[in-house]
Amino acid sequence: MKSDRYVPNDFKYHGPNVFLRLGKYLLANRLFALTAFALALLSNLLALKGPELAGNALDAINFDIETRTASVDFDTVFRCCAYMAVLYVVSAVLSYVLSVVMTRFSQKITVQLREEVYNKLLSLPVGYFDKLQAGDIISRLSYDIDTINTSLTSDLLQIFTSLITVTGSFVMMLSISWQMLLVFLITVPVSIFVTVLRAKKVRPLFRRRSAELGKLNGFTEEVLSGVKTIRAYGKEDDFCRRYDERNDQACEAYYEADYQAAIMGPAINFINNLSMSVISIAGACYSILASLSLGDISSFILYGKRFSGPINEFSNILADLQSLRSAAERIFLLMDEAPEKEDESDAVELKEVRGEVEFNHVRFSYDASKVIIHDLSLKIPAGTTVAIVGPTGGGKTTIVNLLMRFYDYQSGNILLDGIPIQKIRRRDLRRAWTMVLQETWLMGGTVAENIAYGAESATREEIEKAAKEAGIHDFILSLPQGYDTKMEDGGLNVSKGQKQLLTIARSMLSHAKMLILDEATSNVDTRTELKIEKAMLNLMKGRTCFVIAHRLSTIQNADMILVVRDGDVVETGTHRSLLEQNGFYAELYRSQYS
Repeated sequence: MKSDRYVPNDFKYHGPNVFLRLGKYLLANRLFALTAFALALLSNLLALKGPELAGNALDAINFDIETRTASVDFDTVFRCCAYMAVLYVVSAVLSYVLSVVMTRFSQKITVQLREEVYNKLLSLPVGYFDKLQAGDIISRLSYDIDTINTSLTSDLLQIFTSLITVTGSFVMMLSISWQMLLVFLITVPVSIFVTVLRAKKVRPLFRRRSAELGKLNGFTEEVLSGVKTIRAYGKEDDFCRRYDERNDQACEAYYEADYQAAIMGPAINFINNLSMSVISIAGACYSILASLSLGDISSFILYGKRFSGPINEFSNILADLQSLRSAAERIFLLMDEAPEKEDESDAVELKEVRGEVEFNHVRFSYDASKVIIHDLSLKIPAGTTVAIVGPTGGGKTTIVNLLMRFYDYQSGNILLDGIPIQKIRRRDLRRAWTMVLQETWLMGGTVAENIAYGAESATREEIEKAAKEAGIHDFILSLPQGYDTKMEDGGLNVSKGQKQLLTIARSMLSHAKMLILDEATSNVDTRTELKIEKAMLNLMKGRTCFVIAHRLSTIQNADMILVVRDGDVVETGTHRSLLEQNGFYAELYRSQYS
């Protein structure tokens, strides 16, 4: 059989241009986009009329050099100033409305992006989450998407308005004097050349910045999840030092990216100021030659500032665009990951599950360097309780992962009721099992909702019955709202043992024919363990059960015990028969009770 082992990408983006991909989200919200563009166009066109009116007002003032007297056409001056005031007020109002529209626009895109990324995460194979830290994934959902949101809100709008301003200013300057406009034929290409050159320099720096932040978040999540262990071993100083190292690396990446990007602004600003100086000199010469009026020169200079201003701003925007690009690459890199392999076209639906499981020469490895399961063959009749024991790393949990198809084996076959599990729809296969794991998980919701997770149609009486069988009913009644008490942040308001009992109650409510218990009583004390033993036996009746346990006292009544060592089943039998063999199992047993 061909290997279906999950192989991640090389964590470098090789897809289509990220700006074109972001354009898809703009088109999906085209009404907002068109409204924003119309408001930006109208606002900037009104503002572009200002320099022309200022020039007309200036031309209404006539100054006689010989007599040193001046005459002013106050009607024209007041009319031009009034028009300017009205235009600028209307332009400001339109700009305000535009900012509101753009905020809503970017929020819709952000919501859409987060939904797609979140849904994508739920479709990825388990192997993907073994390759990335949780903090790095959270960084993509939060920081990277927020970066895109900020850029779409400000930079996209600024680019569009700058294009309108540059185009409008160019047309107005061309109508005043094409000769003075020739100055920009030199300075603009130089500005563009410097901008492109710097963009190539800073692009990889912003990629590194995003990556370093993801690593820092991943390390932070790792530390916070193990803070009790860190304090128990007195390793606070060590982890502070390691955090400082990663923090310094992230800060250095930030500084280097921002520093290299900041160089562009002063350089472009210098070029633009130089062009304005040349234009002022040329304007003075034209004024002496009486080729242009003072008002025309004034208007030209004002338009020149408007023309060169966006070019200077674009050099600053470029840094944000590089940050946007890096963030979008990380988002699209995740979204381009191959999802969990789809069911085969001839996959069947499980209707009546008996629970017979068979392994035929199964071979599996998480990576090519180390084989975990070498050649596993065994047959488990329906209703059998199978205990899997052995040293850590021997492959016990791997067997469970294969049964649930969290991973696919490389060769051999696993059959459920005579059907290869790869020929069964994943959804049906996983619903045939119920699980109680060592790592407990409770969702945000009430106690009743957590117990009924996977059995939403269960009545309150059925929920309470399951809780009683799990020995958690009395504790639930002691909570402030009983079964309606909210679980805080995944169950922080209850102990680990109580969370374990709640997950056991959840499994008792399931009607699945097969059960997996992976160190299910690891977080409860011996007295509590004995208390729920009878309920667990009732739960296991009539079900095919796989029990992973280190405490061998919990599996002495199993129908079959598999002793797994280095990926092989080295011994099989009941507790009594394995002790009589005096092999590896007997050695494990004696080591616990010597």
